[in-house]
Amino acid sequence: MTTLQSVPALGTHPAFGSNPSRAETREQLSRATFDLLVIGGGILGISTAWHAAQSGLRVALVDAGDFAGATSSASSKLLHGGLRYLQTGAVKLVAENHFERRAVSRQVAPHLANPLTFYLPVYKGGPHGAAKLGAGVFAYSALSAFGDGVGHLLSPARAQQDVPELRTENLKAVAVYGDDQMNDARMALMTVRAAVEAGAVVLNHAVVTGLRFTKGRVTGADLRDGQSGDEFGVDARLVLNATGPWVDHLRRMEDPKAAPSIRLSKGVHLVLKRTSPWKAALATPIDKYRITFALPWEDMLLLGTTDEQYEGDPAEVSVGEKDIAQILDEAAFSVRDQQLQRDLITYSFAGLRVLPGGPGDTAKAKRETVVTEGRGGMLSVAGGKWTTFRHIGRTVMKKLEALPGRPLGDDFEPISTLPKRLPLPGIANPRAVAHRLVVDGPAPGPRMAPDTAKHLATHYGSLAFDIARLANENPELGERVHPDAPEIWAQVVYARDHEWAETVDDVLRRRTTLTIRGLATDEVRGQVQNLLDKR
Repeated sequence: MTTLQSVPALGTHPAFGSNPSRAETREQLSRATFDLLVIGGGILGISTAWHAAQSGLRVALVDAGDFAGATSSASSKLLHGGLRYLQTGAVKLVAENHFERRAVSRQVAPHLANPLTFYLPVYKGGPHGAAKLGAGVFAYSALSAFGDGVGHLLSPARAQQDVPELRTENLKAVAVYGDDQMNDARMALMTVRAAVEAGAVVLNHAVVTGLRFTKGRVTGADLRDGQSGDEFGVDARLVLNATGPWVDHLRRMEDPKAAPSIRLSKGVHLVLKRTSPWKAALATPIDKYRITFALPWEDMLLLGTTDEQYEGDPAEVSVGEKDIAQILDEAAFSVRDQQLQRDLITYSFAGLRVLPGGPGDTAKAKRETVVTEGRGGMLSVAGGKWTTFRHIGRTVMKKLEALPGRPLGDDFEPISTLPKRLPLPGIANPRAVAHRLVVDGPAPGPRMAPDTAKHLATHYGSLAFDIARLANENPELGERVHPDAPEIWAQVVYARDHEWAETVDDVLRRRTTLTIRGLATDEVRGQVQNLLDKR
């Protein structure tokens, strides 16, 4: 493995500017009064910051951990209409989800999302019959204006050609429909970048230690830099609490007597090496309400998820043996045993869904967005779905616009006047980008490997050319981080200088796929830390 001795430090690449240092960002945050301070760097907070900055507001965004460091990078990696919602008669919701899904995957971020065919197997004795599921996937595709083809039934033999590990014993038919897939952490980071390009000031690893009040109203926050320990504050005309599972914790900073507004559901996923290529995903009904997924993702197989009420500390959520056994047992309904061996598991992760407070089974709870206003005027937003992240950002902005007394002033543009499908940075045809990366560079030296070119194109879009330029300037950065992964060292430097990566896990878990592949070895971690130390 390369020793990377000649890697330049931050800010030495004139072709494209680097992010400001943490000290510079703290200074920016401390000296200005912002129109909006967003606390929470999950996708809801990020989306709201993006839309607010587009509206001309002075926006600050902070998070106690990394951007998308919790729930927003622990999803099922899907942009989907929500097939199971049809069962409850939520036709309008499915149509709205499909509209957002198509907008993201076709106009906003076609470089970060890709279409995925789903096979829904119908087994003898299963919770649903073939006729019902056939009608269901037809209606589902109709609500998407047949943009992904017409939902239909397929023979088991034909389905097994695309999914070799499909269990065919007692398999009566397979229903087919289409949705989209993404890398959630990468989508979130590109949205952060879009917010910054629109004028937002952002800082991760910044812990809120208290709220600031003026005449009883929340007008900012005191923070501690989790990296340096420096303490600083941010003043703002309005504060938005978008801290996800921690939303009630922050609400109690505003009002110690605030009643709980949400409940939490734990969802666990497993990542496994694939024993053969998959051309489609499996969505297998477990009971009347739950589906288990087996998804080809990042050259691996993603299995999940669970749905269990969680009442502990959100920071302590973890994967237990019971979770692993449940996922493997449920996957075995439709996946052959050889693909479910324990030694194929490379990674597991747990996330917390934020649901409206109230009684009932979390599996049946609606994935609604909850917006509340506290006694100090702080707005809190929680819940929702990844698929509708743009819609949620716009919805929160409309709430802000409607507040009495116009706390945001008169200078901002109403969200209704802004373009509805503004693309994320790097928008490009990933196939064209990958082709150019292979044909054009880096030079001198060997051409970029096709798998690396494809990986860069589908995770950065046209920004992949900036990474290729780094590798061109320093051939050591064109080498693979690990021989079994497509990532190159230039991505680590890029994450450090341009994507707010502060820790080894920031790089390996959310800006690359090395952790989920099981390749974050001690040697790799040490090398990454050395590069981070050169900032």
